[in-house]
Amino acid sequence: MSLTVAVQMDPLDSINIAGDSTFALMLSAQARGHRLFHYAPEDLNYSAGRVWTKAHPVTVQRVEGNHFTFGDPVKLDLGDEADVVLMRQDPPFDLGYITATHLLERIADRTLVVNDPAQVRNAPEKVWVLDFAQFMPPTLVTRSVDEAKAFLAEHGEIVVKPLHGNGGKAIFKIGRDGANLSSLIEVFNTAYREPHMVQAFLPDIAKGDKRIVLVDGAVAGAINRLPGEGEIRSNLAVGGSAAKTELTEREKEICAVLGPELRKRGLLFVGIDVIGGQWLTEINVTSPTGIVAIDRFNGTDTAGLIWDAIEARVAARG
Repeated sequence: MSLTVAVQMDPLDSINIAGDSTFALMLSAQARGHRLFHYAPEDLNYSAGRVWTKAHPVTVQRVEGNHFTFGDPVKLDLGDEADVVLMRQDPPFDLGYITATHLLERIADRTLVVNDPAQVRNAPEKVWVLDFAQFMPPTLVTRSVDEAKAFLAEHGEIVVKPLHGNGGKAIFKIGRDGANLSSLIEVFNTAYREPHMVQAFLPDIAKGDKRIVLVDGAVAGAINRLPGEGEIRSNLAVGGSAAKTELTEREKEICAVLGPELRKRGLLFVGIDVIGGQWLTEINVTSPTGIVAIDRFNGTDTAGLIWDAIEARVAARG
């Protein structure tokens, strides 16, 4: 089966090919004989029931500084001329991102969009996780300084972060004395119109934050991300390091509960974050990462598993 695959992502010249999950997916697709196109989300167009984009045919290779070659741009009808769209641009999950999901939803009956755009829109990573509160640390969503102070008094130490943040950005720990909490909430209220997430601080973060990747609802692998010196954030994008790991029984339980729901929603490639082997903090559905590190530690082929799932879904459509 040879597919035409349109990859909606950030500029290819800005990625780190050594660890980029989208690049790994593109290499795997190309090895299977699939034809790749690259376009930016801002290049999407709609008219008379059609969604199209200016896209570049692209070939990729694992050569630093020379990792892709563009062909001449073409007008690509994503509903009629593409078999698969990979929606892989990085957050922020803003109105531009949301609008792209609305446009791609209009072709989802003809072209497989991964992940399903309507479900991505309805499952913001720090909001949809609230449906699984039984696995979460104590959590407050608020814009209120008074509510944040009361939560701090109850839990001793807390973490405050943007509800739609990504990549470990703007995560703050507040100690028992509450120093700067009022100022921080004021700054957040100025910077963001939505509420903010406040959680009990988990000392186990010092032991790492586990990224578990699920492919079509099944566990494909995991890595433990360790925070850098003087950090509480373990995201690889902010200096965390990766280590080999296994799942705890609690983590297996979390995945068993999440798996069927992910499969039902058409969320084929998902990364969840778990702290201390038991506390679910995020369900990443927009542009999950981590598969390169997982495969390096485990000798697996997660990109291949994802393409197996995509090809099965395309074949099932007939």
